[in-house]
Amino acid sequence: MQHLPSKMSGIYLTGHGGPECLEYRDDIDIPTPAADEVLVRVEAAGVNNTDINTRIGWYSKGDQDAEDASWAGKALQLPLIQGADVCGVIVGVGAGVSQDRIGERILIEPCLVEAQGQTLENPWYFGSECNGGFAQYTVVASRHAYGLSCDLSSAELASFPCSYSTAENMLTRAAVGEGERVLITGASGGVGSAAVQLAKARKAEVIAITSPSKEETLKQIGADITLSRDAELVAQLGHNSVDVVIDLVGGAQWPHLLEVMKPKGRYAVSGAIGGAMVELDLRTLYLKDLSFFGCTVLEEEVFGNLISYIEQGKIKPLVAQTYPLADIAAAQAAFQTKKHVGKIVLTL
Repeated sequence: MQHLPSKMSGIYLTGHGGPECLEYRDDIDIPTPAADEVLVRVEAAGVNNTDINTRIGWYSKGDQDAEDASWAGKALQLPLIQGADVCGVIVGVGAGVSQDRIGERILIEPCLVEAQGQTLENPWYFGSECNGGFAQYTVVASRHAYGLSCDLSSAELASFPCSYSTAENMLTRAAVGEGERVLITGASGGVGSAAVQLAKARKAEVIAITSPSKEETLKQIGADITLSRDAELVAQLGHNSVDVVIDLVGGAQWPHLLEVMKPKGRYAVSGAIGGAMVELDLRTLYLKDLSFFGCTVLEEEVFGNLISYIEQGKIKPLVAQTYPLADIAAAQAAFQTKKHVGKIVLTL
């Protein structure tokens, strides 16, 4: 293992609430990799909805002090180092990991099936059930540290793991194929803009819902059609006109998504930024033979496929802004304004 300092800087989440619950520290012990783990020097880490939702207790469905105020419905072990989107370099290895991995540039797969020496029956999320990447160093099971070779910067690479793997997982679960018509809500966000690119990589036709100010950017990354958030979907697209819906929004307009889906259409969801409670007419669901997919845990092949797309240049990073790690509160505030396209990334 390389010679390393004994302490590091990082951000502790100390409780559920506002940005005052994020504490920058420079006296945190550097973790030691256990068997089958690697120690990673973090170079950049992306900001995600999950970080903020966990901080404010959104997952507890209203009670931020509840013990289930994490995405997995479990009590958090505080203080916690969040951060699931990580690009870094391996600087140390535990027993059972080849020394040849030291110096390898990696992305961390955020959905963990192995952590802290155990195979997990219910996957953990990096930076939720265990410490993540909002610090100078972090540890992760070697199997979740994917090496890659490309010319992108660390900030650009840190824009990929969560958003793009979430999007690719939704497209995988919904079995999006060439020539299919795909409607993507929340298309200007991290996951939405990733889904636009990844759907185009599958040679699908992409309809992106976004704000007028972001339409041109989405067309530049592959959207064939853009619609405003308040568009009358049935009037603009017609009944039974879409093969697949990739939904990150939910909200009051949700029933219209089902109206534009073709019989035997597929709906995949991995977010509810417009409102978690929606109205479902069960007759639409069963009379049209629709299939619904709730998407959180990654399918086994998803992250490896994502690495291949990056190395082949089939998808491009979209970094809206970067902030130093110590400015995490400002970065999260900017993230919540939703004025950007792509990702906001913290640099170390």
